[in-house]
Amino acid sequence: MSEEQPSPVALEGDVLSCVGRDWTSLPAEAGARFGPKTRRLDLSYNSLKSLAGIEAFTSLRELVVDNNELGDGLAFPAQKELDTLTLNNNRITNVDQLLETLVKSCPKLTYLSLLGNLACPNELVAKDEEDYQRYRYYVLYKLPNLKFLDSRTVTAAERAEAKRVGAFMRVVRPSDEEIAASQQSKQVVEQDSDNNGGDYQPLPDDLAQEGQSRSTFGVCKYVYYGRHSEGNRFIRNNDL
Repeated sequence: MSEEQPSPVALEGDVLSCVGRDWTSLPAEAGARFGPKTRRLDLSYNSLKSLAGIEAFTSLRELVVDNNELGDGLAFPAQKELDTLTLNNNRITNVDQLLETLVKSCPKLTYLSLLGNLACPNELVAKDEEDYQRYRYYVLYKLPNLKFLDSRTVTAAERAEAKRVGAFMRVVRPSDEEIAASQQSKQVVEQDSDNNGGDYQPLPDDLAQEGQSRSTFGVCKYVYYGRHSEGNRFIRNNDL
């Protein structure tokens, strides 16, 4: 028995549903046939890696592209009337890059959801609530017209706080290469410690004597904002 074929794509009123069609790209035919008349487009549960072809849908108000394979560097054609966008469960890791694109392409955006992407510290799966709130402040700082973000309505107090502190809430995440390099460095340190019988000394011998330690400082590229940070707890007076 042959597999059941999906029903033909058809416009119902001003809604075009293209859910679960295994598309890796948006067919040009869909834009040519339905583009100007479609106000709500649902492309959920496909395998889209880009939004090429969306520019043919010139009257879109709502775009749903949940559960696809959209990642960083997403080119988002201008959608001047779009007010609702859901990108849940894709592969977006760089929220800053995405927001810069949306600021330029979607000036009327008021509803946005990014749940299930690495770029969003999803509070629904036991992530740190403080991290999630900082993320919200940053998104609202970049997109101040949003009325709804992820699973919550934007409050007036939240909007005011985002205006005040949002610019400082940007979190820089290490790349995969930097994480791998850090892990490799840790392994080298552990091996050196084992080879020296566990007597690992982080300072040169001439600086290891009491009262001769020296402190250094520098600019760290990454900041941890979780609630378990120890801060400066282990800095002693003679190291200052």
